[in-house]
Amino acid sequence: MPRYSITTFGCQMNVHDSERMHDVLRCAGYTEAGSADEADVLVLNTCSVREKAEQKLRSEVGRLARWKRERADRVLVVAGCVAQQEGERLLKQMRAIDVVVGPDNIPELPGLLGDLAIGGLPIARTVFDLDAPRFLVASPPSPSSSPRAAPTAFVTVMKGCDERCSFCIVPHTRGPERYRPSDEIVAEIAALVAAGTREVTLLGQTVNSYRDPLGALPRAPGASADDPDESEFAALLRRVAADVPGLARLRYTSPHPRHLTPSLVLAHAELPVLPRHVHMPVQSGSDRVLRRMIRRYTRAEYVARTRALVEAVPGLTLSTDIIVGFPGETEDDFAATLSLVREVGFKGLFGFKYSRRPHTPALKLPDDVPEGVKGERLARLFEESEALLAAHLSALVGTTQEVLVEGRDKERGHGGAGGALWSGRTGRHEIAHIDGAGELDLLGEVVEVSIARANKHSLQAELTEAARAAARPRQRGGLEARPARRSLPVVAAEGG
Repeated sequence: MPRYSITTFGCQMNVHDSERMHDVLRCAGYTEAGSADEADVLVLNTCSVREKAEQKLRSEVGRLARWKRERADRVLVVAGCVAQQEGERLLKQMRAIDVVVGPDNIPELPGLLGDLAIGGLPIARTVFDLDAPRFLVASPPSPSSSPRAAPTAFVTVMKGCDERCSFCIVPHTRGPERYRPSDEIVAEIAALVAAGTREVTLLGQTVNSYRDPLGALPRAPGASADDPDESEFAALLRRVAADVPGLARLRYTSPHPRHLTPSLVLAHAELPVLPRHVHMPVQSGSDRVLRRMIRRYTRAEYVARTRALVEAVPGLTLSTDIIVGFPGETEDDFAATLSLVREVGFKGLFGFKYSRRPHTPALKLPDDVPEGVKGERLARLFEESEALLAAHLSALVGTTQEVLVEGRDKERGHGGAGGALWSGRTGRHEIAHIDGAGELDLLGEVVEVSIARANKHSLQAELTEAARAAARPRQRGGLEARPARRSLPVVAAEGG
């Protein structure tokens, strides 16, 4: 059997695409290699949101030229957003590449590899599925099989983007917005939950702009027909909650502030399945910069909408994305961003230095903020964010939280010092490491823990006596039979 390996660069959407490539290749008779060196087919699933990711691709392809020379039958595939962006140019610029495949062409990958195997030439397939959108569906194991489904999973509800933010390449690499029928979304989530998945994250470039292409969703409570920012996303959340009652948590990423409407706020207030955390990109706290970014909301509108959400759901936390050094950003503009971070009280953020991207409107603007200034501003942004997070985590010490156990503690391994074995996330998305539970099988369970200590970016926890009494003992081989999410190499995971 031919063996493959996948390395993923970028965001959650790319991680999801890599998992679907795994399914597609496995169904075509390929087996997963133990490492890239053992693979016959190596897939690099790329990101083009940040310039650094493209540079890493070129460096990786250069390194893999030797891997290719060791065996003439080895195949190098470049997938993802850089593949879509560059297309056949990649084949001309980097001779080591054999196949270039865009996100919408993943189902064609086995056929493209088959053509190569019988003497076909290197090929690029980067065609958007505009007329008949295809959404790759997870293939979870049966409920009685081993291994079980991972405790967490991604489900795509839409792809593409119509926002046209001036800094963003996504409309070029992912195309216009296309939505998936709600029946298909609910069916995939139900199958995952039946196989053992406890938490699902709905994915989309502007996930909360969702509209059911078949018109099968009723109007959600609080939705206004006169609101141009209204969508059917709240209705979708309500249908998932009603039709898949076994789902423990339902998250989504990445939303746009324009579509944080009253109907979505009301859904958060009324649906227990929605955790008390939302990632809501803002990008800047300066109205002048927001206009240049073509974000289509003001600082005041962002604050008002997020405040309404926090007031409706006590204890809800927010995280965000911020770009520093956008063309024309002054020190006053950046100061406005820092003050917004403090005003909203973000408990986490992804911060990035602006980098020019091809095919974006911002190319018309001079990149006039010096690189040193960008770096200094980014450091100040992280300093502010770290202080807010530290205070938040410290305030949780001594409290009781519910943690969805996602897998082995990567930091402490098999029981390491202190007996830590498990890690997961609270309902507010804080990472929690669970001490002294090595003899128990907690994978996929929502367990009650007491927070013993705050780390820099996570919490140290212990099972409550009630949770320990209810937990299953670990059986010999049990951990290996029920792994967490399949391990895919991920490089430079970033928020968009």
